Amino acid sequence: MEEREIQKIIYDYSLKMKGKKKLKEKDIIKEVSASSGEDKDVVKAAMRALINEGLLMYSYGGGASSVEIPGEEYLKEKGMDLDSLLKEKGLI
Repeated sequence: MEEREIQKIIYDYSLKMKGKKKLKEKDIIKEVSASSGEDKDVVKAAMRALINEGLLMYSYGGGASSVEIPGEEYLKEKGMDLDSLLKEKGLI
């Protein structure tokens, strides 16, 4: 499976869980590894690439860090357009 396909699964899972549960890095790795059959290190590398591209971000609250899709205010502040990024990366 190519990295973009894994990234699509990661992004879709993060989108599905948005507003329902704060996802820790290990939650995403475990779920995507189980559903795709890919090695956890491969999933972790794909997730890190999404974070580096600005499609996911780390957040901190309640004493724990989590990984989530950036909010509208954050994107405006950074001058980013999530839809354009997703189309550019082939994730939608």
